[in-house]
Amino acid sequence: MEFKQLVINPGSTSTKIAYFRDEEAVFTETLRHSTEEIKKYPTIFSQKDFRKELILNFLKEKHLDVKQLDAVVGRGGLLKSIPGGTYTVNDALIRDLKIGINGQHASNLGGILASEIAAEAGCPAYILDPVVVDETLEMTKITGIPEIKRVPISHPLNQKAVARRYAAERSRKYEDIDVIVAHMGGGISVGAHHKGQIIDVNNALSGEGPIAPERAGTIPAAALAELCFSGKYSLQEIKSLIYGKGGIVALLGTNDIRELVFRAETDEKAAVILDAFCYQIARAIGGYSVILKGKAEAIILTGGVAYSELVTSKISEYVSWIAPVVVYPGEDEMLALAQGGLRCLRGEEIAKTYI
Repeated sequence: MEFKQLVINPGSTSTKIAYFRDEEAVFTETLRHSTEEIKKYPTIFSQKDFRKELILNFLKEKHLDVKQLDAVVGRGGLLKSIPGGTYTVNDALIRDLKIGINGQHASNLGGILASEIAAEAGCPAYILDPVVVDETLEMTKITGIPEIKRVPISHPLNQKAVARRYAAERSRKYEDIDVIVAHMGGGISVGAHHKGQIIDVNNALSGEGPIAPERAGTIPAAALAELCFSGKYSLQEIKSLIYGKGGIVALLGTNDIRELVFRAETDEKAAVILDAFCYQIARAIGGYSVILKGKAEAIILTGGVAYSELVTSKISEYVSWIAPVVVYPGEDEMLALAQGGLRCLRGEEIAKTYI
């Protein structure tokens, strides 16, 4: 039986949608929203009707009747920390997305839009592996300051998708493998995957871990404290240095790794920064191999940065002794979302309930 799904992935200035028949994307489209359009709405939630109308109008242009859909899958937002998996969109999930229980982001609209369109279609609505997925072991959350606890916010959607891909290519299940996955994009997260769970991973949003195109990475705590009280920066400016305006963009004025690689050929400073970038990712991979007790069977490099053969080769030189390196460049989030819904429709996975 063929299953038809609509996938919705809201971003700050766009809404990506895709129509899938099983795992085949019949069409994909990015509905772009100008800054002027978005400014009309005081909150993320107030954009909901505007985005929904654009989606439905586009589907009409494609002559797609929503009543033909078997499921609608939305990008998960900043919910409470939850285990990974596919979740049925219910009232509790919509409530927490609406109020932004863990923060406001356009992705919070994913589950809400999926729910409303699914209601018109008479089919289930799902979300899958939001950034707040937390399967980490309790010991990994401890810090030396009682008021501070490590909280993982990473890239579980792509991390788990490529780990599943790796397993499937070897006729195995994700739940049976131990791998390390390094997602390398604007932020970088490195996760240790043990038998279907990410048991340790850095908080890529807060800048923890390797230096990234737009993240400062882990920095000396005392030096940061001094900077905070130097009077030079406000709290928001400090946060911007940690994520958004820190990292490669702060050091070289670009967040494009392709430009960093190009400049490194003739610019000594850029060359050193490139080496540091690759080394810190490799160091994180080595660190997370410890929690798997040396039993990682593969190291997977993924995300947009993985398109750079120079970067992946430099990282491989450091870590290939730990386990074979596999490269899956890019991040096909739409397919990953569709696959989550498809597993539930096929009965291969039971959708979880958000409480």
